[in-house]
Amino acid sequence: MTVIESTVVTKPTYRVVVALRDGFYGASSGSGFSNRDFLVALTRLLPPGCLVVMPVQGPSDTVDPCWADRLLRSLRQAEAQIVPINDSSEDPSHVRRRIVETVAHLATGTERCLLISLSRSLLSLGDHAIDNVDLMLVPRTTAALSCPDDVSEISRERDCLHTAVKQGGRVAAISVFMRQHLRDDYGLPADGLVDLPNGLLLGEEPPEEEALPLPGPAERGFLFALGRPVPEKGFEDLLAALDVLRSRRVPVPHLVLAATTPDAPNGYQRRLAKVIEDGGADATLITGFDPRIRAWMSSPALLGIIVPSRVEPFGRIPLEAFAAEAGPVIATRVGGLRETIVDGFTGFTAEPHDPALLADAIHRALTISSRDRSRFMETGVALLRRRHDYLRTIRTTLAEVSPWALSPTVRSGTR
Repeated sequence: MTVIESTVVTKPTYRVVVALRDGFYGASSGSGFSNRDFLVALTRLLPPGCLVVMPVQGPSDTVDPCWADRLLRSLRQAEAQIVPINDSSEDPSHVRRRIVETVAHLATGTERCLLISLSRSLLSLGDHAIDNVDLMLVPRTTAALSCPDDVSEISRERDCLHTAVKQGGRVAAISVFMRQHLRDDYGLPADGLVDLPNGLLLGEEPPEEEALPLPGPAERGFLFALGRPVPEKGFEDLLAALDVLRSRRVPVPHLVLAATTPDAPNGYQRRLAKVIEDGGADATLITGFDPRIRAWMSSPALLGIIVPSRVEPFGRIPLEAFAAEAGPVIATRVGGLRETIVDGFTGFTAEPHDPALLADAIHRALTISSRDRSRFMETGVALLRRRHDYLRTIRTTLAEVSPWALSPTVRSGTR
């Protein structure tokens, strides 16, 4: 797919520029879905012609034409300008320099400009102060969480964040856990942080595309787990928990495990496949990413959604389950998951790294009454609407960081 840079004849008096990787051409993780929703929300909150999107694409990044075309339609309706950034250089500073130079050019002659970075790999933009440009960095994770043994990367990232704050920029926390993490582990001052709770765009119509058929064994009832194929997602703990249940002679439904990537299967996926094969687990492992997989949350055969993460900055899957009125959700008490899954109210919980306790939680979920199942769904939907309406949370954050950017109708509260 080719994106042609648009031209704007009448320059707006201010601009909001969003730089991102995952989520424009397709999605490889929950962050990609959140990034797309962020952009769509801005098309509704900002005046026409104000938004500039700078998607960064590397040579190995996968393009999903349907995904990209749907997003482009929303952006075109908002008269957004698209400025693609090609990441074909081996020099990691190339992309940063290109973004900084382009934003400086876009800001010339405008009254105000806000640059928002939605990707951890672009946090280095915090090193650069650009005249007449405000900055908001939105780390959906950090090096300390995703690669805790990489001391040099953590130090570099910490320096970038501190530099950004010292120059007047803000760092957005996508969950209460992330606010505490950025404050305690990265030492960021409270006045440098702003809350931007992750969420969903409520009331969205599902894409009009052919649904994927369920794996055959799942049609009789299944458990569902999905996410990136990395150890911190805890999928090995899940497989071990199901083994515990079988050893207790507890009937276990078929597991659909979507540990997916747009690329060729990686070492972790191969490891999961071996665990399933060696243990004779009743499970289907899906390795190829397809956004339509999430539609299985609405299947009447679904008996539970499991989020066995060892590390989770926020955790979008419970919100998607609530939106689909699916469940119950079984999740570990880690990171942002503790803010959405409350044991006995919105789902069942277990400590991370503990297959036996996870097995207990799964067993409880499989044996609840239909009345309790409905109650869990209702409580989850209420929480989603109350705390994770993404349009509302983004509007609130922009009103604090850059109220000048919102359209008059939004500022006056009529939207």
